[in-house]
Amino acid sequence: MGYDTRAVLKSGMAFDIEQHGHHLTADADASHGGTGYGPSPRSLMLSALSGCTGMDVVAILGKMQMPYDSFALEISATGATEHPHVFTEVHIKYLFTGSEVDTAKVEKAVKLSLEKYCPVAATLKHTATITWEVVVS
Repeated sequence: MGYDTRAVLKSGMAFDIEQHGHHLTADADASHGGTGYGPSPRSLMLSALSGCTGMDVVAILGKMQMPYDSFALEISATGATEHPHVFTEVHIKYLFTGSEVDTAKVEKAVKLSLEKYCPVAATLKHTATITWEVVVS
């Protein structure tokens, strides 16, 4: 599958973005001429990172046959103050619940994702330091 995307300006700064039949809206907030109809392109980069590394971790833990009750990610980031305002620091929290969660296996899965498999992380590493932590409850 290719990665062709079409973006059509709807109004102001809001774009309807279509890729392989899926649609989303990207917009700027009011301070940047938008109306907030959707997340900003920069926010979508963090969403892409959460999906990319999250899917990797799920797949790797599945191969390890490690059970868990729930899994979520929280990502926070800071960016440069000068244009093009790239991300300079990204922190990912991998949040797991379950009585059988093996922290060592989760950490191995996260390392494999961020160091080998996730192309979004590989791209962001050119401008940002990516740190992470695993939280089990």
